[in-house]
Formats: sequence, structure tokens, C-alpha cells
Amino acid sequence: MTGTRNLHRFAVLTSIATFVLIIAGGLVTSTESGLSVPDWPNTYGRFMFAFPPDQMVGGILYEHSHRLIASFVGLLTLILGIWLWRREDRRWVRMLGLAAILMVIAQGILGGLTVLFLLPTAISVSHAMLAQTFFIVLASIALFTSPWWQEEQQVHGENGVPIVRLSLAAASAVYVQLILGALMRHTHSGLAVPDFPFAYGQIIPSLSPDAVGRYNKYLIASGIRIAADDPVTSPQIIIHMLHRIWAVVVSIPVVWTSIRCVKYKQLSRFAYALTGLLIVQIVLGAMTVLSEKSVVITTAHVATGALLLVTTMLLALRAIRLWGFPPARAPIAVAEREPIAREATA
Repeated sequence: MTGTRNLHRFAVLTSIATFVLIIAGGLVTSTESGLSVPDWPNTYGRFMFAFPPDQMVGGILYEHSHRLIASFVGLLTLILGIWLWRREDRRWVRMLGLAAILMVIAQGILGGLTVLFLLPTAISVSHAMLAQTFFIVLASIALFTSPWWQEEQQVHGENGVPIVRLSLAAASAVYVQLILGALMRHTHSGLAVPDFPFAYGQIIPSLSPDAVGRYNKYLIASGIRIAADDPVTSPQIIIHMLHRIWAVVVSIPVVWTSIRCVKYKQLSRFAYALTGLLIVQIVLGAMTVLSEKSVVITTAHVATGALLLVTTMLLALRAIRLWGFPPARAPIAVAEREPIAREATA
């Protein structure tokens, strides 16, 4: 049992290190430091781990630190995968550890391609979303290796269908929102709409050429952009608004799931955590716009989004553990069946 507990603790450590890596990646994007180190896998022609610390200044500090943390996470993931393969009896958990190793390798390659191809949107967004998926996988391994998962018994006599379906719907909705968020960040659409809760004083901004022209004049006059910047385009405004609108959509399954889960002792903590994270995330989203993309606030918005995603996914997995998948419906009592049977006979 001690070996199992140590494996679980190491999985938790690897998950925490991955969360730190997501924060570091958020800082790289928030400070626009993605090309501060223009070569890969070296750093200005030097072996990455031999780069002098005294030269880690400005954007180089953010980008090179991100690479160092990523290497550390890669090492932890490799150790975790080997440990699972040697000690874990459940084949599907061992395969999940192997998947984590493959994902961290793919993530490193995507990170390198992001630099070498000068931050193309498709690769940058894929890099961001693979990071979120990787975080889910590691957090899931931490859950699967926990004493709770291996000792908890399924709940019988209760209908777990709504909880499982709602939690999966909430996790899916949050994942879509993070895709839209990554797309907004990597297309520089974060301040395509500079006011909140309205959009250029409207609920839905006009996308006519004249209106977009007025928006660009306003952005320059207010100092949000300068004349040398590329003008804001209709697609950027659309991406920004989709992110806002989907935030409302996400709130529905998250709040509904929290309400349904709060009455279950095994899930109540998740319910409170989801509600708290959702409120914080909405506030941070508004402050990101109103602060004109403050580095600290924007990065906190990215980090909270990752926590919200992992929390909804862990809740879904815990609900599946309690009720099975697909969840079995609660049996209908005999007293409830008899009237139905009599009606059918009649």
C-alpha cells in the first residue's frame, strides 16, 4: 500500500508541475515573448541547460524558463509512466501513463514548431490545447491511483444518470471555451472589443466596414492601439464575441451541475469548487478586457480556466466511479410498477 500511495503522490506532484507549466506558458503569451528565443531546441545557439542565467532577461526570461519547466515536467512524466508500467496492475492505467509520455513528447515538438514557424495560429492553438489535455490526463492518473478510487464502492439505489451526463456536458463546454480562448489569444483578438459588458456600446457590435473603421479610430484615439499596429478586423471581433457568448453557455451546465452535486457528500466539495472557479473566471475575463490585458490578470485567467476544466473532468470521473458508465438508472419500486402493469393489461 505504501508503494501505491507514493505513486499517487508522485502523480499529484507531476500534475502540480504541469499546472505551473501552464502558468509559465500563459506568461509567455501574455508578455508576447514567444519569439524572444528564436531558435529551438537550443537557446541562442547554446545547449538549453547551459544557457547563462545572467542572460535570462526580458522576454528571454519568460520563454527560456518555460522551456526549462517543460523539460522538468517531461522528466517527471517519463518517471511516472515507467513507475505505472512496473507497479500498476490495471492495464488501462498503464496505457494512460504511456499516453502521457507520448503527449509530452508531442507537446515539446509543437512548442518547437511554434517557434521555428514564427507562431502560426494553428500550431500555437494546438500547443495550448494539448497542454490542457495533458493536464487532464495527469490529473486523472492522480485520481485513478488514489486510495479513494480503489476503495470506493459504487452507489446503488440512486439515479446517477443526470450527474454523470451533466458533469460530462460541463467538462465538454469548458473545453470548447478554452479552445476559443486560445484562438482569441493567438489571433490577438483579446482587445478587439475593448469595453465590457457591452461591445463598443452595443450588445452585439456591427461588423460593417464603416463600423469596423470607426472601431479602429477609437482604439487608436484611446491609446489601446497605435497607428503602426495592424487594424482590428471583423474575424477578430467575431472570435472575441464568440468567447464571451460561449462563457454564458458554459455557465449553464456548470451551475446546474453544482446544484445537483451539492446534496451528495462525495461530490459537494466539487460543487463548491466549480461555483467558486466559475465566478473567479468570469471576473478575471472582465478584468482582462478592462485592464487592457494586464499580464498578471490575463495569465490568472488562463490558469483559472485550466483549473475549471480539470475540476469538471475530475467531477465527471468521480461520478462515473460512483454510478458506473453508462450509469445505471435506479430500479423502479414494485409499488410503482404495479399501476403501470395494470394499465398495460387493461
